[in-house]
Amino acid sequence: MAQEQHIFEPDYAVRPGAFLEESLEAMGISARELARRCGRSAKLIVEILSGKAPVEPETALQFEKVTDVSAAIWLNLESEYRLHLARQSEDRKLSDSFAWAREFPLREMQERGIIEQSKDNADTVRKLLKFFGVAGIDACEASFASYSIAFRHSPSFQTDNKSLYSWLRLGEIQAEAIVCKDYDRATFLKSLSKIRTLTSKSVDEVLPEIESICARAGVAFVLTRPIGKMSLSGISRWLSPRKALIQQTMRHKANDHFWFTFFHEAAHIILHSRKMVFVVKPDTADEDEANKWAAEFLIPAAELAKFVRAGDFSEEAVLDFAGVQGIAAGIVVGQLQKRDHLTYRQLNHLKQRFEWGE
Repeated sequence: MAQEQHIFEPDYAVRPGAFLEESLEAMGISARELARRCGRSAKLIVEILSGKAPVEPETALQFEKVTDVSAAIWLNLESEYRLHLARQSEDRKLSDSFAWAREFPLREMQERGIIEQSKDNADTVRKLLKFFGVAGIDACEASFASYSIAFRHSPSFQTDNKSLYSWLRLGEIQAEAIVCKDYDRATFLKSLSKIRTLTSKSVDEVLPEIESICARAGVAFVLTRPIGKMSLSGISRWLSPRKALIQQTMRHKANDHFWFTFFHEAAHIILHSRKMVFVVKPDTADEDEANKWAAEFLIPAAELAKFVRAGDFSEEAVLDFAGVQGIAAGIVVGQLQKRDHLTYRQLNHLKQRFEWGE
């Protein structure tokens, strides 16, 4: 994930005044004499020698004539020196902000290659800011505050905000690489019907196809490995007025959970405002509506009720019902377990499992 250009950045810079001192010594003249020859005040030359005053373009041109050193060299020395001073100042501020950076799952981010190993605390903060694509901590916190997200969250476990923000940023980076057409609601609805037919296949097999189908409707779909302390299943959000994002964790690694989460998040995009906000509790109106929409889309309520009334929850009956509905048997098992027609230990072998690759 971390792909940084390794540009040599020396931890020192030649002060233009020091180079000027050497030039004056080689020429055998004083600072006052240099000032006279350049038509400048002696005070300015003294301040340039000490580093208090910068070498301006006009001064560089004058030095070029008197010292026979190119004006470009004088300006490059000045630029590198000022940049060096600015970097030193920034390093001190970043180092003082390391406590903020430690709130993120840094070790895991480094082990997974999301950010590179750092040489010191300041470098760690700098790499973290670069990962988030911001120049400073205030800008980073402001971007967090601007997130408009609805996500499926477990009521039994908590998600650490800094882990969540890191995961969201990973999703943004993944989504940036997906070329999408402008979002079209009708096209997305048709796409969901197509994607529903893929549920009988293994999740890892159909991931590229899901991404391609969604992209043609203006929705970026990404599967992002959880990071840090997280217990959510997925989120839906708008990256722009013309591009939506569905991002999932594959938290329970079972196909019934994956597919329900996918259609739940798709429901948010279909049904709700493009200015979504965090949904912290699972019993909000929007969440309840998305749950009902996803359940109905996967297995029509009337069909499920008819199956339940028959009272046969054997493996053979479940497989037959799933075949008629054109969906994975694991989805049927998951819905029956949720409605207490099966225990959470029954027929789990009909669910397909997903494992993250290295």
